[in-house]
Amino acid sequence: MPAPYSEDLRDRLTAAVAEGSSARAAAVRFRVSESTAIRWAQRWRAEGEARARPMGGDRRSRLTGHREGVLTLVAHQPDLTLAEIRAELAARHGIAVGQTTIWRFFERHRITLNKKSARCRAGAI
Repeated sequence: MPAPYSEDLRDRLTAAVAEGSSARAAAVRFRVSESTAIRWAQRWRAEGEARARPMGGDRRSRLTGHREGVLTLVAHQPDLTLAEIRAELAARHGIAVGQTTIWRFFERHRITLNKKSARCRAGAI
């Protein structure tokens, strides 16, 4: 993911707009896209600053509060697939999460759901 533009550039562009320059003219002058300059000018007028907002989304797991329920489910039925675990969580606990969320939860808690191949379960090697 690219980094945000510097605060110095944002300040110089908004100062130019404050002095009467249009956002489009400031975009040409400071070599940024017109849409970027317009967004910064709008934020500066509305909020008084055009500082970069935090990047990235919410990194907290939606399963953290349901840790015991998930671990109990896996302990009682260790051969469930991620899709089956997802369906059970939705049915029993009303938790709607994606399979990737479940996978990340297991990775964080170092739980593996490796299946034995049919050949190994039958005892033939």
